[in-house]
Amino acid sequence: MSLVGKKAPVFNAPAVINGDEIVENFSLEQYIGKKDVVFFFYPKDFTFVCPTEILAFQEKLAEFEKRGVAVVGASTDTEETHLAWLLTAKENGGIEGVTYPLVADPARTVANNFGVLAGDWNYAEDGRLEFEGVPVAYRGTFLIDKKGVVRQETVNDLPLGRNIDEMIRLVDALHHVEKYGEVCPANWEEGKDAMTATREGVAEYLSK
Repeated sequence: MSLVGKKAPVFNAPAVINGDEIVENFSLEQYIGKKDVVFFFYPKDFTFVCPTEILAFQEKLAEFEKRGVAVVGASTDTEETHLAWLLTAKENGGIEGVTYPLVADPARTVANNFGVLAGDWNYAEDGRLEFEGVPVAYRGTFLIDKKGVVRQETVNDLPLGRNIDEMIRLVDALHHVEKYGEVCPANWEEGKDAMTATREGVAEYLSK
């Protein structure tokens, strides 16, 4: 079930912040009333597609920050594994230099509450509880506004990496809607015309 238009699930979980510091009770609630948040899940530390995405978010971090947006990542690994990966050099497969928070979700409750866990628990015939699927998170991405409401979400299967520039475009679109009350048509980008949500507005836009 989509979370768009709903309050983002609340959680308190360990995280690594600033690339080298473990905190025990990290929460997205600290951003309420202050910043929008791009909250993204990735499957696993010390893998292959994941570091390309995590480092791509870091490369664009200044673009998010100048728009008043916090970037937060999460996976089902432990905070200790996050820290080890953050302290590993890029040439050795690490993500050294990443400064935004990485949330640890080894109990998989955060991923489950956001609807991105790549499997589920079911009872076997003998009554044992088993996990069916892969016990990691899909590549879920959530744009959460200052009120804590999810305004956009996408979920990619495990092998499909994200386009970070598209997240910046969506942030720009959200801010344009909030500032001007217009809606953003297909392929809209900052600086292009938007339109009013009326028949006349659509007609005027399509006639250009």
